[in-house]
Amino acid sequence: MGMLLAFAPFILFAMVQRFLGSTVGLLVAAGLAAVLLLRTWMSGRTVKVLEIGTVVLFAGSAAYALATNSKWSIADVRFRVDAGLLLVVVASIAIRKPFTLQYAREAAPPEVWSNQAFIRLNYAITAVWALAFAVMAGTDLVFLYWPNLPVIAGVGATILAMLGAIGFTSWYPARVRARLRQTQLSRSGAAAGKERP
Repeated sequence: MGMLLAFAPFILFAMVQRFLGSTVGLLVAAGLAAVLLLRTWMSGRTVKVLEIGTVVLFAGSAAYALATNSKWSIADVRFRVDAGLLLVVVASIAIRKPFTLQYAREAAPPEVWSNQAFIRLNYAITAVWALAFAVMAGTDLVFLYWPNLPVIAGVGATILAMLGAIGFTSWYPARVRARLRQTQLSRSGAAAGKERP
């Protein structure tokens, strides 16, 4: 739930910018991102790479838009936001702190935190989220150059990318756990077989 809440500024931005414009959407999203970051910090939990990146992305974009009096199109600002989010996720992999690992550690017991299967699982999930954001940024880029395409195509690509990443995030850990249980059962069965006279 915590990871999905971290995407709330992006959802709010998408809604506000449609009705009140890009700059207002950026400012409102920056405000929500700052509140969520402050909430995490005040609760004593670890501040996440995604939370920091989201504040920097929205606050920086809003500051730039205000300073330059930019009049970005919806496709232009969506591309900047989605590409910025992709950059944050890829950077989390590059610094060896895949953004999903911080959320997973809040839900998992400390004894599995350094387990290589647990870490690899989070690299895989983070990579799938990066792919989803790449699809979204790519869709935005297409709409920048071909603005007369049907809007439903862009909305559909975004929804499919997000649903795919959310679905993988819930499906893949269950698959890995089942595979690990099966491996443990096989090993314990083999060990019991060796002990028989």
